[in-house]
Amino acid sequence: MRVVVDTNIFVSAALKDNSLPTLAVRLVQERGTFLKSGVTEAQFHEVLERPYLARLITMASLDWLNRVMASAELVAVTESIAACRDPTDDKFLEVAVSGRADLILSGDADLLVLDPFRGIPILSAAVFLQTVSSA
Repeated sequence: MRVVVDTNIFVSAALKDNSLPTLAVRLVQERGTFLKSGVTEAQFHEVLERPYLARLITMASLDWLNRVMASAELVAVTESIAACRDPTDDKFLEVAVSGRADLILSGDADLLVLDPFRGIPILSAAVFLQTVSSA
């Protein structure tokens, strides 16, 4: 299972242990491969290092998510995509298409409304967990 994870899922996982986003990231970690680009990785680090968030994130959570990101497969983006109503989210679609993702995991309504995008499901953590547990 090749998965692109939106930064908002990582942030939610960092802020609350045993949340649905945390469980979803752990499931992908056990059963799949995370996909990233240089741009999505940079955003991941920039957001998690914001002072107002950094003080809320435990060192254990930050270490875990940094290991997750470090283990992700780096995808060379081969196609520029402009499909999302929030253009800053197009980078996740680009990684998914270029990396032949099986799904995008997101809590962002601007991405979720595009489900599926070019045949790639875009799922919330809750729907992802329900889908995998019923499979």
